[in-house]
Amino acid sequence: MSHAGVGPRAIMRSAAFLTAGALAVSVLAGCGSDDEASRPLAGQDIAAVSRDKVTDGGTLRWAVDRLPETLNVFQADADAGTTRVAQAVLPSMFRLDGNGQPVRNPDYLESAKVVETEPRQVVLYKLDQRAVWSDGREIGAADFAAQWRALSGKDTAYWTARNAGYDRIEKIERGADDLEVRVTFSRPYADWRSLFSPLYPKDVMGTPDAFNDGARRKLPVTAGPFRLDKVDTKAKDIVLNRNPRWWGQPAKLSELVLQAVPRDQRATALANGTVDLADIDPADVDRIDRAAQGSGGAPLLGAGRTSAKKLREQEALHDVEVRKSLEPAYTQLALNGSTGPLADERVRRAVARALDRKALAKVVLDPLGLPAVPVGSHLALSGQPAYTDGSGSLGSQDAAQAQSLLADAGWVPGGPITEKKPDKAAGAPAVKESAGGDGTYIVGQDDKPPHRATGDDPKDSEERAAQPSASEGNAGGRRQGQDGPQHTDQHPPQGGAPGAYAPRGTAAPAVASGPLAKDGKALTLRFVLPSGPGSESLRAVADQISQMLDKVGIATEISKVPDDSYFRDHIASGQYDLALYSWPSSAFPATDARPIYAKPVPAADGSLNVEQNYTRIGTDQVDQLFDQAVATLDEDESRALIRKADSRIWAQAGSIPLYQRPQLTAVRKNLVNAGSFGFRTPLYEDMGFLKKGAKAAPGPSGD
Repeated sequence: MSHAGVGPRAIMRSAAFLTAGALAVSVLAGCGSDDEASRPLAGQDIAAVSRDKVTDGGTLRWAVDRLPETLNVFQADADAGTTRVAQAVLPSMFRLDGNGQPVRNPDYLESAKVVETEPRQVVLYKLDQRAVWSDGREIGAADFAAQWRALSGKDTAYWTARNAGYDRIEKIERGADDLEVRVTFSRPYADWRSLFSPLYPKDVMGTPDAFNDGARRKLPVTAGPFRLDKVDTKAKDIVLNRNPRWWGQPAKLSELVLQAVPRDQRATALANGTVDLADIDPADVDRIDRAAQGSGGAPLLGAGRTSAKKLREQEALHDVEVRKSLEPAYTQLALNGSTGPLADERVRRAVARALDRKALAKVVLDPLGLPAVPVGSHLALSGQPAYTDGSGSLGSQDAAQAQSLLADAGWVPGGPITEKKPDKAAGAPAVKESAGGDGTYIVGQDDKPPHRATGDDPKDSEERAAQPSASEGNAGGRRQGQDGPQHTDQHPPQGGAPGAYAPRGTAAPAVASGPLAKDGKALTLRFVLPSGPGSESLRAVADQISQMLDKVGIATEISKVPDDSYFRDHIASGQYDLALYSWPSSAFPATDARPIYAKPVPAADGSLNVEQNYTRIGTDQVDQLFDQAVATLDEDESRALIRKADSRIWAQAGSIPLYQRPQLTAVRKNLVNAGSFGFRTPLYEDMGFLKKGAKAAPGPSGD
């Protein structure tokens, strides 16, 4: 799945996903002032060729999870399909390069730069003189101004997902001529390149009615290499065709169709020829690889007609290949610090010190042949300018230190335990790992190894994206979330100095002898996981985490819940102790990551306003570092502040980054300039089918 261009920011709206070797960077225990450049762990894999080797014409059928509810990426229910349409049919002032860094889009901009800083920051955009909307009108200041007014947050009649950045604009006006747009900010804004990507016409942004409803199923005016032809709700597809008014390199494809296809049906759709490109799960990777090797693949189910059908499908997959990279997103272990044992920072740090993050990355990435390197930052990924490994602020795996931290927090082995059944969480009922009796399996409270559910093999499907609100898609748009009344802003005393481990002289048992207890309660953490297909790898990682925690005396109660309630009823509502989900990386972390790590504050109704901080752990210091980073126009200073914020987030031990998510794309072998894009924004006009006799470069392409 591509998150580039409109992508990473767009994806931030959808908030979290279910579900990161290259050059090593220094492990920092402090603010992370390392300036050594990192590199992406994996390049894009798109069978890149020059345009002269691509056939003119043809239809590309691209599988998406569902038909988008809206074509407006700034609305709460936008998703990845919304983003793909926007990337293909709308202007974007900046797009992302192979390192996830914003670069000027030459099809729309001749230049864009800060021309004044005092008394106000002023950015001057010089537009390409050929840039016009599909109705023939020039793209200009009126479109910029309409989008600013709609997204500024001043008019509540606009149902926007968020207003980050646009709320800092003071005015927009025409420059020296119609091709110049002057944007004046009321406050300095480091992430100004995040704005106006995408840019909608004033027809969409000009009135609340047009914004709220006018672009949900239609976009009559566009300005990209493609234009919207139709949205067919019955066929569950969106048809884009060439834009005859496009002034850039003409699209090689005559038509691009986004077709809604469930994940578990994509291998069959590829075999039947109904799609040409699809994000897939690891289980389908194995099937396609076996077909490429000429083997029959998985045992055929049943006999007769069913077996023959499966065999034909497997043979047809010989024309399909898998292109692999790493998504600009990472999977983390989230620790709910609002209540229970994890409200104590020492217990959270003990959990973190018990984990072998390298081994956890291997569970998912090794079977796919992708680099199994643990992610070292909450706010950037390897290759991005702000990346440096800040995990030293927390420390590496050390079971003895973990046990010392637990002992210092009062959790000791052999204490009296008063039995108490776990509270029933909100939402759909959980399916707990069975160990007999009451149907609840608690890792670490018997002599059995942690239970592994049937099919939880690391080679099976990687977790898929979950959408707590509205997607992976608009230029920001994270929605605010609120805890229920049961949460307060008062956290129990954390104990110990920030960044400290157990006091000198604290004894640590060599091996945890049975469950730890405190005040008559066993140290048991509820580990909530999605139960649906496609989450096998996620559950395999959870199984390994449970075993690692068991070794230091922390028991885990694994609860599997339906996918549709996993985020809404458990993560967002705080009904968990431990959980696994993913965040997309952003080219603009000072803007996009702040809601994820902002200190929760009390709302007027007494609930806790957590924005997107579902771990419910935050500090004033981290908030201030984000505010400083977004307000400085010195890029080096802004990156240093982001690294310092990341170091502080590590020290809080509220979320533990584990690995960069695999990006697996099945494509027809003759499809070129398409596949797993990594950080880079797709160039839709270059996608197409290889000419007969031409050859594409094998393997991932460098950036």
